[in-house]
Amino acid sequence: MRTTVSLDPDVDAALRRLMRERGLSFKQAVNEAIRSSLAGSSRRRAFRTETHDLGPPTLPLDKAMRLAAELEDEEIVRKLALRK
Repeated sequence: MRTTVSLDPDVDAALRRLMRERGLSFKQAVNEAIRSSLAGSSRRRAFRTETHDLGPPTLPLDKAMRLAAELEDEEIVRKLALRK
């Protein structure tokens, strides 16, 4: 398939380097780079987040929803007071 693409200067330089290092034509270098990139996207490692012990809770968590609602109510009242 024939198509036209515009390459950024850094991409062009990387392709030219690949051509020199492996003795490839421009078409072969472009196809190899695209294939390599597409194949690598399916082999990404799963993202992992480190966990940390935060110690015992400082608030009673059995009433967390009520506390959240109270804080939200206070914030709504504060915002409404600012509009006056």
